[in-house]
Amino acid sequence: MKLKLAGLLAAGCLLQAPAYAQQGGLNMMSGEWGKAACAAWNTDPVLTGRLVESGWVKNDKGRGFKVVQMYRTECEQSPRAELHIALKDGKAQCVYGGPPKQGKLDFDMDYIMHAETPRWVQMGAGEYGPMRAMMFGRLSFQGPMGEAMGNMGPFENFLLLVGKVPSSTSSCPAR
Repeated sequence: MKLKLAGLLAAGCLLQAPAYAQQGGLNMMSGEWGKAACAAWNTDPVLTGRLVESGWVKNDKGRGFKVVQMYRTECEQSPRAELHIALKDGKAQCVYGGPPKQGKLDFDMDYIMHAETPRWVQMGAGEYGPMRAMMFGRLSFQGPMGEAMGNMGPFENFLLLVGKVPSSTSSCPAR
């Protein structure tokens, strides 16, 4: 009986979609998703508070905001999500979330991050944080490495935003 049950369970697992294929919600890393991620950012006290305390939000070269772009590695040619983070009312607030509108990025202050979809889902679920993700090549980014390393706590909360925004991963964001 145990063998038969195990076989049925295994067969059922084979029929299911991959664990990372999430259905429902916004297309992960689309402009619409970026708007929802921006709203989620502003409800996170670690992101809004500790990124002020560390000075991270002030590294904007006088532009008034930092840019964070994100995409799913297998969707490299698709539109990205873009967040603008600014010092507002004493907090590191997301003041824009949506499709990219910032032209050229300055990697002394701005970031681009990408990972394969299953990795984004795992990081969003809190299965591992940014140190492990970068150490094992699961998350790639361009931007000020020293600044990122000095903000691992807030960076971990940033990755958890992916899990807070209901999203679909069944297709890449459309142009």
